[in-house]
Amino acid sequence: MTSGRSPQQILRENKSPELGKDLQMNTDFDKIILDVCTYIIPLRIESPDRMRNIITSVLFLAKNIDAPIIIKEFDVESIYEASVLPQLKQVLSEEELGKITHVFEQSDDFTFHRTRLINDMIMMAETPFVCNYDCDILLPFETHFRACKYLAEGYLPPDAPEGTVPEPIKVVYPYGYGNFQWQVFADDQTVSNFINSNFNFYAFDGKMKEYDAKFGFCQFFNREEYIRLGMENENFVAYGYEDDERYHRFNTCSSVIRINDYIYHLEHSRSQNSWFTNPHIENNRKEWEKLKMMGKESLIKYYENIDYMKARRGQEQK
Repeated sequence: MTSGRSPQQILRENKSPELGKDLQMNTDFDKIILDVCTYIIPLRIESPDRMRNIITSVLFLAKNIDAPIIIKEFDVESIYEASVLPQLKQVLSEEELGKITHVFEQSDDFTFHRTRLINDMIMMAETPFVCNYDCDILLPFETHFRACKYLAEGYLPPDAPEGTVPEPIKVVYPYGYGNFQWQVFADDQTVSNFINSNFNFYAFDGKMKEYDAKFGFCQFFNREEYIRLGMENENFVAYGYEDDERYHRFNTCSSVIRINDYIYHLEHSRSQNSWFTNPHIENNRKEWEKLKMMGKESLIKYYENIDYMKARRGQEQK
């Protein structure tokens, strides 16, 4: 007889490794200097697990990576200011807090126009590289460095003959295609163990499920290339098909590389803004059906003439 519990419920109920017993302090890292890259995080906190996830991901970034972070929050009121920032202040130094720029846009609109918020932050960024970063994800330490190294120096195969010129890279997907996602079904104790162990990923043991990874989560971009090819397509609203289209566009028109390592996704409840039940899904699908048939020249022409990019280019010239 089965218990009636889903695998996800069982994972959530598993006991977390205990700090000082089966979970040790992580001592094998130094803060990575990545001041050439701005991490951009669109934010709406719609549930307690979303709040826990943004606290976890920002603490991880700020404690381990020396890089500017922009968070743009879109909501009726700022939950970040009221509930997230006080917890960050308990852990981060003034210098680390100073790396974070929080922008709040007040609105009663239920729809979370994620693509537009990302573009706002791309235009704000002053670094040569940007990372489009979901608030619910974590990457291994070294992946951040490797991604920016590829953008800065290009890719050279390990067996390349001496004198080979590296291939220029403009976009990095910092995880493999296929079973390269760890779904993390964390609770408060699990997250506390992760943070208090200096971000030892073994804190998630017993709480993870291997799953499919394709095109979402986060990507590292050469900022100028991101802008040249249309940034995020603002015709995609809320959730659905924007990740597929982004990969198709940049893989067709630019130079993309993947790092075959895992990405950790902190699982969370979903509103209509983050699932296929949102009212914009049919328009999103039509946009994707149109664009997925286009080749390089057609895509470049499309994004040169799309209305939001005309406005953005005017904004950049001011």
